[in-house]
Amino acid sequence: MLYFHTQDLSVGYDGRALIHDINIQVEKGKILTLIGPNGAGKSTILKSITRHLAKICGQVYIDRQEIYAWSARELAKRVAVVLTDRIHPELMTCGEVVAMGRYPYTNALGHLTARDREIVAQAMERVHALDLAEQDFTTLSDGQRQRIMLARALCQEPEVLILDEPTAYLDIRHKIELLDILREMAHERGITVIMSLHEIDLATKISDYLLCVKGETIEAFGPPEDILAEGVIERLYDIQRGSYNLLFGSVELAKPREVAIEELFFGQNVTTGIGVAQSRGVILLAVQQAGLPVHAYKPMQVKQAVVGYGNATKHQVMDMTRRLLGLSQMPKPDDAADAIAIALCHARSSTSLLRQQGAKGGF
Repeated sequence: MLYFHTQDLSVGYDGRALIHDINIQVEKGKILTLIGPNGAGKSTILKSITRHLAKICGQVYIDRQEIYAWSARELAKRVAVVLTDRIHPELMTCGEVVAMGRYPYTNALGHLTARDREIVAQAMERVHALDLAEQDFTTLSDGQRQRIMLARALCQEPEVLILDEPTAYLDIRHKIELLDILREMAHERGITVIMSLHEIDLATKISDYLLCVKGETIEAFGPPEDILAEGVIERLYDIQRGSYNLLFGSVELAKPREVAIEELFFGQNVTTGIGVAQSRGVILLAVQQAGLPVHAYKPMQVKQAVVGYGNATKHQVMDMTRRLLGLSQMPKPDDAADAIAIALCHARSSTSLLRQQGAKGGF
């Protein structure tokens, strides 16, 4: 059944709409996640939905009721919010901060009943923060603060839970635990969850709906499998290098740029096949890997520099070159540089080897 929806909602600041024609429809107990680049307006939408920021125009409905007609107390009983804004309570324990979530249900003096305290303890236990109950809130780490703020929201026993980047500051373990809590609240308790995330892979796994925010209008809205077509994430984030892998749900880095060996080592874009420049590159690599001093040798000095270290050095360089090129054995001429040249003729893998080493910053 349709539970939360917006109709022609426009949001912005100082009476100026930044995003307009926002039309969302979410059933009870479903998870909606806003994704998009920094500054796209995800937080602005969430703050307008929760009345932290006045809407420009349009309507926001929960259970067919316009929330802007509700009193602040009624809104607090039905909608809980966890924003990125930091709070700085003085001389308050974590348990006291969490208990603030019960205030919409207390009397004018804010007196907590036994039932209220039980709900506070249950909320802290659910986010694995019960051991922090007596600790000063200001001494917590960022991740611990996030869990306490979530516990405070749970204390409100809301019908709708709205979170702005709830996984910020959390390590991977606590990200998974938090999202697991949200999924349980949605699917088992019927709470509608609306949040923003930067982790696209997590958003696609946990969400029933995605809202892609970019520019003045909504880029896309719907189930993840419907809107994450080929190229959608690249367009949403203006990805120029790399791509989003739909199969694995992950962002892939761009492949290293293919360059000529001469360009890699000497700043020249000349292709000579297996020639002097490549030989120099392999020699320098072998000398470096063998633990020998490497200087900015001039082209004609490379051979003499290697050979000049004596017989022990020549064998060391030849063996290192053999292993780098993946050869089972290597000719043993008198001249180490000639051995390298012969190895080049037998191992065409030297080009890819040098590219790999160059991409790793080995030179």
